[in-house]
Amino acid sequence: MLVNWFISIGMKQQLHIHKVMVIFRFENLEIWQLAIKIADKLFDIADNLEQRKLFRFAEQIRGAGMSVSNNIAEGSGSRSKKVFINYLEYARRSTFENANILILMNRRKLVSEEIKEELDELCRKITNFQKSLSR
Repeated sequence: MLVNWFISIGMKQQLHIHKVMVIFRFENLEIWQLAIKIADKLFDIADNLEQRKLFRFAEQIRGAGMSVSNNIAEGSGSRSKKVFINYLEYARRSTFENANILILMNRRKLVSEEIKEELDELCRKITNFQKSLSR
């Protein structure tokens, strides 16, 4: 969240400083909020993997985790529904990338599968949001 400051002069020539909180459009989207929540969990997994010196796995899960929320955020800044829908598709596909990475890591006994359900829920919500924008 950005904080903007502006200065105004009151009727009695007194200087007033105002703080205004800026909210980006995507911050109010349920899908972005869920994507950030999942990304936090993926970052925790990445931190754990780094402690085990599995740097490549950590880097991969961190990048894939950011991709979902990044695409939602970037697409929300578009002036066109069509472009936003395309970015939502990239975000949706990134949930599959994350699931695939987690499946592989689980097979290697590096992580549990608990986040897969959250990724599935997010994927469904992104799909539903895409459909609502297409109407």
